[in-house]
Amino acid sequence: MSMKANVLRDANGNIIVHMQGDLNYDHSYPLRNELQQIANNNPNAKITIDLGGIDFVGSSGICHFVETLKIMKDKQSNINISNVKPEFLKIFKLYSLNEADFVAELMNFDSDETENLNTKFGNRDNTFEN
Repeated sequence: MSMKANVLRDANGNIIVHMQGDLNYDHSYPLRNELQQIANNNPNAKITIDLGGIDFVGSSGICHFVETLKIMKDKQSNINISNVKPEFLKIFKLYSLNEADFVAELMNFDSDETENLNTKFGNRDNTFEN
């Protein structure tokens, strides 16, 4: 399958890149060129890469994608990713822990509201015992 990227701009000038299809080696370099061109043409815009429509991620594609994100993050701090599927995060973790940390930073996992769910729901006084 091929990969598509729909580029949308909101009223504030922020850019959302909705990706669909397969992220593999063949698509990674054209994607890098397009994303860098978008960033260069819009240096003050917040760019969000929406990965919700990605169906497949190849190991070589993830390598180049992470490298692209790092290059863009160095040049422009207003870039992040959204709608990352759990299996996509697993591939980041398999690729390297550093890349998984990088993705977590882009997705703002530090402000995750689910951090204390165990104390909210898990530590109840009335629990079932055998």
